[in-house]
Amino acid sequence: MRKWLIFAAGLLIMVVLSACGSKSQEDVVSALNEKVAEMKGYKANAKMTLQMGEDPQVYNVEVWHKNPDFYRVNLKNPKRDQSQMILRNKEGVFVLTPALNKSFKFQSEWPKNSSQAYLYESLVKDVMEDKGAVFKATDKYYVFETKTRYQNNKMLPYQVITFKKDLTPVSVKVQDPDKNTLVSVQFTKVKFDASFDKNAFDMKRNMTSAQLELPVMGEVKGKNKDKAFTVKHPTAKIDGAQLLDEEELATGSGKRVVLTYGGEQTYTLVEEKAAYEETALASTRMNGEPVDLGFTIGAMTDHSVSWTFEGVDFMLASKDLSKDEMLMVARSVSGTEVK
Repeated sequence: MRKWLIFAAGLLIMVVLSACGSKSQEDVVSALNEKVAEMKGYKANAKMTLQMGEDPQVYNVEVWHKNPDFYRVNLKNPKRDQSQMILRNKEGVFVLTPALNKSFKFQSEWPKNSSQAYLYESLVKDVMEDKGAVFKATDKYYVFETKTRYQNNKMLPYQVITFKKDLTPVSVKVQDPDKNTLVSVQFTKVKFDASFDKNAFDMKRNMTSAQLELPVMGEVKGKNKDKAFTVKHPTAKIDGAQLLDEEELATGSGKRVVLTYGGEQTYTLVEEKAAYEETALASTRMNGEPVDLGFTIGAMTDHSVSWTFEGVDFMLASKDLSKDEMLMVARSVSGTEVK
């Protein structure tokens, strides 16, 4: 009997100690908030996979953040030889396309005004602001199921965020309304309180360094000039909209294609080969907000979305479609090549 009592007491002590060692959702959220408040910045590497087209697209993502407001996000698709960079410094927000020697400047609150699946402090904000977030602690991880803060989040309203017990980010799965994962981010390396050179976030310096990683610039220009311009059609289906006309116009750089969709809802998609900028003395000022299309960064206004992808400029315009619908159409244009 005495042995049994000793065993029961020992078991009770283990249960109590185990309970004391576990952290509640409030404890973890508080620790995450404190981590962000104290850190001076970080460097992170991740692999981002998009499931929005017929074939998955994989991008390497490199993130630099210097507290409070400096950012450098480098997106590369190794298979497509495609790269793009988004910068935020004291002069504003810039989107760089090194292969075309182009930079665009936005007056924007990016990245504070929306969820960003590859930015640590943005993930923490998502966790903090969703009072209905679902929390689960495993042996190794803290897992949160939260709503996203995308400006137009009907297409991607949910996400699953996983942290290690030391609060390092592990992965993010961004989901559609049916909880299908359309965007996944897998962090491979994170260094908190990283140090940066004085000009680490300078636009011209980053443009030059990014171009040095490309083939000889003469070859890049030649590829862009000789590359066939293949028309792409959106694969997203919008109720009350169908293709009515496809018009090809001759331009100085080759051709411009205008796709007109009509019916109960109308929109126009214009495609034209992008020109290489021989001199990039100043950035082109853009209206609207930078928007992440997954495969590239575009510019969104109330009635349009414009972007460049694989040497082609795209512009989608509509007075009928909502911003959600325009984003859905734009993201699907990277899909099937029709002719």
